[in-house]
Amino acid sequence: MFDPKAVLAHYQKPVPRYTSYPTAPQFKEGIGAGLFAASLPQLDSYTPVSAYLHVPFCDRLCWFCGCHTKHTLKYAPIARYMRSLLEEIRLVGRQLETKPVLGALHLGGGSPSLLKRDELQALRQALDETFRIDHRTEISVEIDPSDVKSDTIAALMEFGLTRASVGVQDFHEDVQTAINRPQSFEITRDVIQQLRAAGVSSINVDALYGLPLQSQERLLRTIEQCLSLRPDRMALFGYAHVPWLKKHQNMIKTEDLAGPLERFDHAHAASAQLVAGGYQSIGIDHFALPDDSLAVAARSNRLHRNFQGYTTDHHQTMIGFGASSIGRFANGYVQNTVPTAQYQTQVSSGELPKNKGLILTEEDQLRSYLIERLMCEFEIDFDRLQVFPDALVQPCLQKARLLAAQDQFGLCAMENNKLQILPQARPFARIVAAHFDAYYAPEQFQYSKAV
Repeated sequence: MFDPKAVLAHYQKPVPRYTSYPTAPQFKEGIGAGLFAASLPQLDSYTPVSAYLHVPFCDRLCWFCGCHTKHTLKYAPIARYMRSLLEEIRLVGRQLETKPVLGALHLGGGSPSLLKRDELQALRQALDETFRIDHRTEISVEIDPSDVKSDTIAALMEFGLTRASVGVQDFHEDVQTAINRPQSFEITRDVIQQLRAAGVSSINVDALYGLPLQSQERLLRTIEQCLSLRPDRMALFGYAHVPWLKKHQNMIKTEDLAGPLERFDHAHAASAQLVAGGYQSIGIDHFALPDDSLAVAARSNRLHRNFQGYTTDHHQTMIGFGASSIGRFANGYVQNTVPTAQYQTQVSSGELPKNKGLILTEEDQLRSYLIERLMCEFEIDFDRLQVFPDALVQPCLQKARLLAAQDQFGLCAMENNKLQILPQARPFARIVAAHFDAYYAPEQFQYSKAV
């Protein structure tokens, strides 16, 4: 019988979230600029690319937040930053030899929903000058309902919004006070209704488990309220308490947090409630209505995973804009300068703010594929790996066989040349994936809890 308590007791070391492989701690200083300069000329005018734009500002600092963001009560710093972001887009455009098709654009933060109409108009103009954007381009924006003013949604629709991701976290007042995130259900409901009335084709809602003072009853009540809004997708993330990385998380009392087994129970109960509510489980922490494109992609084994989580974005190239943003190319990752002031200084001097990076080896590419398949499909079919050299595949195949043979907890099984994470163990997919991570070093890098 599967015993999650035994799994959690044995696998106590934190593991990466695997939104990339190798993970961001492996990125090295000084590599990004050269890799970016070498990769841009390889883009053509007919293969779509993705873009991620980072707005690292919030008008309140939520204590649970793990993002690169800054708290500001004035708009002037945001306006200055946006001028730098526009200039970075133009700098990239001047280096492009062609005008690529933009297949997907994600505007994240921070809170990009606090941008004013004129900033959004200028941003769209800069993007139109650099990329070819049409009705097929998926444009998603992260929205904090508390930021939404009378003209916010109209401005976002003018920008081209097609998918909105609405942050909820938890609706209970005690939990909201503990994380400095006051946000009523009514405000959230009204914003979602306005988005639908404006014609937004897809709405995602983010909720969190593992928050301070969050009982299972409170979490399930939040899920019930979210279900009443009938979003197309929901994400149920586990709060990552990493105060050594994010100092503001010291405002959260450790004694108010649930233990590992309680976190698992909460996540399991919330997941069951979402499935009972008509949502298909996607990967380890996403849910979607059966006809949503994410659910369709999952059923047809076309699901992918990137820095925004589970996605239908299949584009090989993603260009990152803004402080700390991460982009990817066929042969590696590029991260922009993280400190906002330094980022702005570089851009103002005409320098692309590409800093850290990582050039993928052929083994990295193989292991990246294996880990993504485990995270998306919960299995690896080693007979589908003919594109990779057998000398690289065989050690991973032997690792899979050994892992299954030595598994005491019912996490995985090996049949012929296929490694499968067993259904009851899917919440622990990151633990299985870590066995294929050649860089995994929990003693050296700080990761988050496995569940």
